[in-house]
Amino acid sequence: MTVHDIRAFNRFYTNVIGALDYSRHLYAPYTLTESRVLYELAHSPRTDAADLRAELSLDAGYLSRILNKFEQDGLIERTPSRHDPRRRRVTLTARGRETGKLLEERANESVGSLLSTVPADERPRLAEALTTVRTILSHGRPPLREDVLLREPGPGDLGWIVQRNAALYAAEYGFNADYEGLVARIVADFAEDHDPHLERVWIAELDGRPVGCVMCVRDEAPATARLRLLLVEPDARGLGIGDRLVAAVVDFARGVGYRELVLWTNDVLAAARRVYQRHGFVLVTEKPHRSFGKDLNGQDWRLDLHGTSE
Repeated sequence: MTVHDIRAFNRFYTNVIGALDYSRHLYAPYTLTESRVLYELAHSPRTDAADLRAELSLDAGYLSRILNKFEQDGLIERTPSRHDPRRRRVTLTARGRETGKLLEERANESVGSLLSTVPADERPRLAEALTTVRTILSHGRPPLREDVLLREPGPGDLGWIVQRNAALYAAEYGFNADYEGLVARIVADFAEDHDPHLERVWIAELDGRPVGCVMCVRDEAPATARLRLLLVEPDARGLGIGDRLVAAVVDFARGVGYRELVLWTNDVLAAARRVYQRHGFVLVTEKPHRSFGKDLNGQDWRLDLHGTSE
């Protein structure tokens, strides 16, 4: 392996993905760098301009010009950080979220078209090769928070949510098959009938595999959303994934106009309850019940979306 080999591969791959003419490639008025900044704003838990600059290794002036363009296009809003007034918090507007979603859909379609040219029996070898490159060039370091991607569900992901919820809650809390039935109904209802403008599912992905999930769905009460099925795989805990998933739901619910966000959980889920508390949820009621083969203490939590902000 020589420098020439790597540079030759880089030239080959940038041509394959259309990096040199990215705006034409995706039929959008944004360059590859601008699209990446928009992507980070939609998926990263850290949205201060300073954090974006560090995360993407961008020159401060270059990032400032990109953010100015986004602001002029109505894609972002910049406000002083609640935690440090010297910092500027950058958030996507409704138009920004729609633009980011459109770019992601077009990028997925582009990669899907590329993948469709690879024979099915060659795809495992391709996946293994990509993993090998990432592993070697990351010097075998453990996963970092920024390695985790939050994305929309793809084919099979909703089934994964059911399977992993059932398996993990059986292993960690002794829940029986009644819990799997409940999760299956929740997921089936979402799959069969949901409003994509008001309801969403997020999958947390690490090294190409799902490691977490959460849902935001409409509640029966007016102007109220419900957070459901928060889950993080045991081997991916400690990376702040639960916080990111809950933050994604809170930001989405607030952004589309819900006034309240509610959830139901059980007091045995101590780690999840701490995450909810960090995001401002308040315990409203609790009641003992017998479910999933266990004696449990159910809890209703509530977040006033108009009374809290980051």
